[in-house]
Amino acid sequence: MSTILSVTDVSKRFGGLQALDVKKFDVTEGTVHGIIGPNGAGKSTFLNCLIGKLIPDTGTVNFNGKSVLGLKPHEINQAGVSRVFQTPEIFSDLTILENVMIPSLAHRDGAFKVNWWPRLDTDSEIRNHAISTLEDIGLADKMHNHAGAMSRGDKRRLEMAMCLSQSPKLLLLDEPTAGMSRADTNATIDLLKGLSKSHGLTKVIIEHDMHVVFSLCDRISVLAQGQIIAEGTPDEIRGNPKVQEAYLGGVEV
Repeated sequence: MSTILSVTDVSKRFGGLQALDVKKFDVTEGTVHGIIGPNGAGKSTFLNCLIGKLIPDTGTVNFNGKSVLGLKPHEINQAGVSRVFQTPEIFSDLTILENVMIPSLAHRDGAFKVNWWPRLDTDSEIRNHAISTLEDIGLADKMHNHAGAMSRGDKRRLEMAMCLSQSPKLLLLDEPTAGMSRADTNATIDLLKGLSKSHGLTKVIIEHDMHVVFSLCDRISVLAQGQIIAEGTPDEIRGNPKVQEAYLGGVEV
């Protein structure tokens, strides 16, 4: 399998603080790659460098063989990278179906015109694609419900549907189970496993819940003080004394 995301010598400094110094980070196509680390380790800074919200001071970020440095977030999104945020970002005043139709239209057409809403409302191709995506995510039976009235777990599922409607090659998930009950967390794990089988998506997951990380990830990178201190399979990370000391407090999980 080929490398879909390759990061080399990426650093980011805020004043006198060296927030990030990643020498090498590669993600293999079709895999689930986890990023873990204590609070303040640089995980969010690293993710923001990948999606164009921050420009690294040094280094390269290549996606699908091409550099994405200097591209705006929406341009990186159009290239095939979608992100699920820690706090679900949805259109609360619209229906669930309309929420999924909007990014689907943006993916197909690239940019909206002033008459985008009438086009959206009558576009059967976009509507059918959105319904199919909601079926994949398990929300088709609620498609006409008001998005703002959904539970937190369903809002997270909706945001995943909004990302999937754009047919991404790489899905970045920032703590996808944050604030969820154990039942919702387990349902999200099952959902992501199912998406791996049905869509063949490459995923990068930032997550604090070790149950989620060890259940989903093929490979895990550990960030501490802006640097990757360990990388390997879940079993290798679980037994790594550096990881136990830096991230897990010296207690084996």
